[in-house]
Amino acid sequence: MLNLNNILVVSLEQAVAAPFCSNRLAHAGARVIKLERTEGDFARDYDNVVNGESAYFVWLNQGKESLEINIKDPTDAELLHRILAKADVFVQNLAPGAATRAGFGSETLRQRYPRLICCDISGYGDDGEYSSMKAYDLLVQCESGMASITGTADAPGRIGVSACDINCGQQAYAAILEALIEREQSSEGCVIKVSLFDGMAEWLAVPLLHYDYSGRIQPRVGINHATISPYGAYRCSDGLDIVLAIQNEREWLNFCEHVLGDKSLAQDARLENNQARVANRDFVDASIGAVLIQLDQSDAAELLQRAGIAYGRLNDMAGLSQHPQLRRVSVETPSGEASIVSVAAMRSGEAEVAGRVPAIGEHSESIRNEFS
Repeated sequence: MLNLNNILVVSLEQAVAAPFCSNRLAHAGARVIKLERTEGDFARDYDNVVNGESAYFVWLNQGKESLEINIKDPTDAELLHRILAKADVFVQNLAPGAATRAGFGSETLRQRYPRLICCDISGYGDDGEYSSMKAYDLLVQCESGMASITGTADAPGRIGVSACDINCGQQAYAAILEALIEREQSSEGCVIKVSLFDGMAEWLAVPLLHYDYSGRIQPRVGINHATISPYGAYRCSDGLDIVLAIQNEREWLNFCEHVLGDKSLAQDARLENNQARVANRDFVDASIGAVLIQLDQSDAAELLQRAGIAYGRLNDMAGLSQHPQLRRVSVETPSGEASIVSVAAMRSGEAEVAGRVPAIGEHSESIRNEFS
């Protein structure tokens, strides 16, 4: 990963979005000081499934130092200013206006520390009628319209992970890296603003453009693709599902000939291009389903593999846990060692090592002594 060994990050964070961002910075080699209240980041108490630790917290807080601090206390506020005077990056995702009211608003900090890169993570941004609203992942999935196109025809659904938080944290991480590169030339920091809503709205560009320019709202199609056909899940004889995807007309012709056994289907006016197949999705799915229901999942996978058709199995978490491609890394937590998913990006010649997940205030004494 990137070598950020000389970068000091201070993160006034909780839950998922900001911790995701600072976790990536820690993986890239930065020193990350996590600021926590006496009771700690509330994500510590979301669950206790990892040997007594929260799955969220173990996932998002490897390699950080935990400083227990009360930024409303004048002595602790002065300590934080001494740390920020030496910091490169300040990240915060407190409730709307909380950092500013405590005297740590980004614009104020930038005037005091010109080289500091400040990143504010919010629900809806600083402007507009929603700016003062609290925002959590599910709420933004609903407000943005994401939930309306997720689920089955019968009901909308939530994406099963904290998609708004994760996306926002990743966007913040990328913007901070860009700002660090820019600072090498200018010696000036900057203020970065990232919101959960903006991040999810960007993800929704395609269905939004379909609505803006055609007036059509993308339907909910479950384990299918709303605008590409065939692209979805089909039941096999053993009750398991196989998922396949056709991306172009060459693949469709090949699929008709070698999987469906009927090359003439490719010339059927109802199926002659993707738009036609989407309009006649029921006929497409019935034609495919009639073939695949005669095969068990393994045989269906073998047939698709021979035909050069992209496919996958509809796994659950048990399937992921045993998946041959799943990469794991060991991490030390206050309750012992845990095995977690490795970060996605790999760098050649470097073995991944995950830093320890800190207990609340584990580094308070050493940090206070260092910045006294």
